[in-house]
Formats: sequence, structure tokens, C-alpha cells
Amino acid sequence: MEIAILGLGCFWGPELEFSKLKGIYKTEVGYCGGDNNKTSYEQVCTGNTNHAEVVKLDFDPNVISYMEIINYFFDFHDPTTLNSQGPDFGTQYRSEIFYLNNSQKEIAEKLIKKKNEQMNGRVVTQLSLAKNYCTAEEYHQKFMEKRR
Repeated sequence: MEIAILGLGCFWGPELEFSKLKGIYKTEVGYCGGDNNKTSYEQVCTGNTNHAEVVKLDFDPNVISYMEIINYFFDFHDPTTLNSQGPDFGTQYRSEIFYLNNSQKEIAEKLIKKKNEQMNGRVVTQLSLAKNYCTAEEYHQKFMEKRR
């Protein structure tokens, strides 16, 4: 099993889309790239933590490759809007690929470059080493309780 961490706007929609893909065995919503290794939804929404809303994927590379996942990443959101997706605005909604090793970094660099060529240089997707990932499980539980 391997892990991919991707920021592509509000994490709920991407989590659902990725969970449908064969080879992805677990999805989790969270935050990554910020200044601290612990944060909350309320803190992230201030824009002061530098975290992005992300979906963390546990996947089997024998079933779905990291390259395929990054291609889906570009299909599931608009990589040309800076710090926003649809009606959501703020730095936490940025388009960002968080890599965990050099292989992921190289694959993401190639695919960002390719997508940027296809989109006439308008891609704003960032590429960063994964740091300070934390789960949004507490927020997820509160959200689900409100829906009941």
C-alpha cells in the first residue's frame, strides 16, 4: 500500500470521487502543509495556519498507479483557480499535490507540466513535500451528527 495526499478544494467531494476508484482502499479528509502538526477546521478557516484541505488516499499501486491518481486529481477539480474551487474561497482550498517521496515528486512535476501545456500556462497547482498532515476526523464527526 502507498499513500497520496491531495488538495483540490473542499475535501468532501474529492473524497467521494476517489473512494469510487478501484485500488483506493481508504480515504480520509484532513489538512496538510501548515505550520503545525495539529489544527482544527475553525483554525484552518482563519487562513492563518497555512494548511490546505486535503484528501489522503491509501492505494494499491498494483491496481492503480500514482500517475493515474494524479490524472484523476486534474479531472476532479479546476487547477487554474487560485485558492478557490466553485463557491469556496480561501488558501485552504488551493490546488496542491503533497508528495511523500522523490518518485511521487517526479511524476507530479511531469503531469503538472503536461497539464500546464494543455491549459496554456494557466495551472496554479502547487507541489510540496507533505508536512504536518492531520486528520479532520473530529470535524467529520460533528458534520455527520448535524446531518442526523
